[in-house]
Amino acid sequence: MLSSAILPIGGSLSAGAATRDKQISHPSLLFTSQRVKDAKSRVKADSIQAKAYDSIIARADALLDKNDHYKMEYLALAYLLTSDKRYMEKLRSMLDAISEIDSWADKEMMMRDPAWRSELQMAHKSFQIAMAYDAIYNDLTPKQRKKIAEGVFRLAIEPLLGDWLTEPTRIHSLNSMGHNWWSSCVGMGGLLALAISNEVPEAQILARKAVEAIPEWFDFAGDRIQNKPKTFDREGGMYESVNYASFGITEALLLRLAWLNSHPGEDLEEIPQMSRLADFFIQVGYPREEGIFYSLNFGDSHKNVTGESSMLLAYAMGEKNPDVKWYVNQLTEEQHREGFPRSFPMGFLYTPDLKDAPALPSSDLDRVWEDFGWATMRDSYMPDATMLAVKSGMTWNHAHADAGSIILFHNGEDIIKDAGNCSYGRPEYRNYFFQSDAHNIVKFNGKGQSAYQQYHGTMLPGYVGGLTSGNGLKYVMADATGPTSDNFARNQRHYLWIDNVILIIDDLKSHETGSFEWLWHPGGDVRKVGGDLVISKGKSAAVIRPLYPQPLAPSNFVHDYPEMLYWDVMQGPTEDLKGTEEYYSLKLPAKTDRIKGVTAIILKDSPQQSTLPTIKRIQGKNWIGLEITDTIGKTTKVYINELADGRLMHLNSWINADGYDTDAYIFVDSPDKQFIAYGSALRKNGRSIFSSLSKLNFLSVKSDNTTEISINGQPRIRATYSPEKRPARISVNGNTTDVSYHDGVYLLRTKR
Repeated sequence: MLSSAILPIGGSLSAGAATRDKQISHPSLLFTSQRVKDAKSRVKADSIQAKAYDSIIARADALLDKNDHYKMEYLALAYLLTSDKRYMEKLRSMLDAISEIDSWADKEMMMRDPAWRSELQMAHKSFQIAMAYDAIYNDLTPKQRKKIAEGVFRLAIEPLLGDWLTEPTRIHSLNSMGHNWWSSCVGMGGLLALAISNEVPEAQILARKAVEAIPEWFDFAGDRIQNKPKTFDREGGMYESVNYASFGITEALLLRLAWLNSHPGEDLEEIPQMSRLADFFIQVGYPREEGIFYSLNFGDSHKNVTGESSMLLAYAMGEKNPDVKWYVNQLTEEQHREGFPRSFPMGFLYTPDLKDAPALPSSDLDRVWEDFGWATMRDSYMPDATMLAVKSGMTWNHAHADAGSIILFHNGEDIIKDAGNCSYGRPEYRNYFFQSDAHNIVKFNGKGQSAYQQYHGTMLPGYVGGLTSGNGLKYVMADATGPTSDNFARNQRHYLWIDNVILIIDDLKSHETGSFEWLWHPGGDVRKVGGDLVISKGKSAAVIRPLYPQPLAPSNFVHDYPEMLYWDVMQGPTEDLKGTEEYYSLKLPAKTDRIKGVTAIILKDSPQQSTLPTIKRIQGKNWIGLEITDTIGKTTKVYINELADGRLMHLNSWINADGYDTDAYIFVDSPDKQFIAYGSALRKNGRSIFSSLSKLNFLSVKSDNTTEISINGQPRIRATYSPEKRPARISVNGNTTDVSYHDGVYLLRTKR
């Protein structure tokens, strides 16, 4: 068992302390001799690698006249690549001076109670020191090594690991600070401890404690009292945003990889999340024909952020998903300052040969992360395809007050966007970017989520689930009731994507009579054309068309249309804070406490496209609906059951919609597909088409005498399906073994 306290330099280990590990060789952490040799050997045959080599050497040369504590890795790698003593001498001089610095403590952090002796800048510098020390270790005398090692132990390792990991000085827990700060401070403190472990016995023990704590960070399941979300979703990915997922994971994996490199043959505890990292970053990414690769920017992230650093580290440790190569091929060099492009030392050493990168990734087109409330749906991984992203999880730290919001990427642009973020100390951040007004959400009486949640989090988190997908139809539901429950008794948004039309079906109920309002943040220029908002940018264009409870008033003379939605053009700061930009508020004049809202987003092939699908409102007893006719004449009908919204408890929600009997919340009827959301039966003329004892999501898509069925909603499903004509082939959730047939009826079975 390891010692539970940080010991003073030269102090004795307790009786229960671990036996010391063997001394490590140098360089062996990340810039290993084999990695340097292999990367250098590719320079002659690979023009990109050659350009990266020249860039690294040029940056190292420029650093010879500076004392930049954040760029020492360039000098370290340049020395290992060239054996040029100038780089070594510069690093030796810098390390000697660093070892004599009195303190790196941040003044503001030290004013806290208890004082925070360490923070992210100390962690960043610890990485640089570790790379420098490892690179020139064999050029230092034993006396020089000892001086530097003892100095940086006092300066960085003791405060980092003392604050974040070890007894009796630890002040942080995973419950309060177990996000990217924990992995950075422990990861980089542990990495530096590993670098000096030959000279300082206590550092060797602390390095092992740090690397063995990393799986606990990955597995942290959250807590109720502190209201802290779990760190990772069961499908991979981290709730804090793509930006902080990439950063936090990278900091943890740098230590893990360095340990494995320096301890050949030793196994560490498995981290299952590593196998899912590639899929997560791919599924939240958006490849473009021109310009940089985009990533989802929910929360405190930016579109230029990438996950390549985390993916390459996992790849180096054996998670060799070939889609990683596809991902790296999509990126623009240095588009993300914390990435691993080849012109950065880690990218130069750890980017694999990309010649055999797949043309497209094998990751699923659609994914829901139920634990933290995200979903993405797309029509392709080809550049400039269409991707709809939905968020309705929790608000905590870097996760904004954006329950029920969306981002829509189409033809190369985020044509419906997130307003973004700015420096966290700015009033624009806490008063606008973090709050509901900066997102595509529904408000009641001018209110979205409570500003209280910015610091205290969402006590009642939202939910995203029910993902159902087939050829030409995708569906997911977002429940934002919890985060908005001070104003809403029900705030559910159903996203139904049919061919080139995305329907947002809002099921809204408030505690009192009042006014409902829809916010839209366009990612381009906006023209109001009749009852439409037409957004265009570059070759991308989309139409926002409100349909229920009322269309948008067709002209500026809103007093002539007293029942229709009217609009206000609002102003918010731009992300760079250099100006303002417009967003739109669509308001219903009538005051009510219950609404079914339906908005169509029509995806245009180009800004010049003039012929659009026609959308007609239809209505029957206890249902409202739409008749959508596309540009080639195919008609799809969508029925929304007004009884299936929770208003009935012990009575089921049966309606008859154009001859169909169903209790489903949503029913879609098209020549090639039928879909029900939250329904237990579909019948026509006394014939059962679909039946289940519980309400499920069910999609059947017919093509070439084949029927593909997607079904979900319960862990155990036993349902029947009776088509008019038996297809030659039928599958359920991609599996043909869960189907049996007897006397015109298919028995569908799944178990999760």
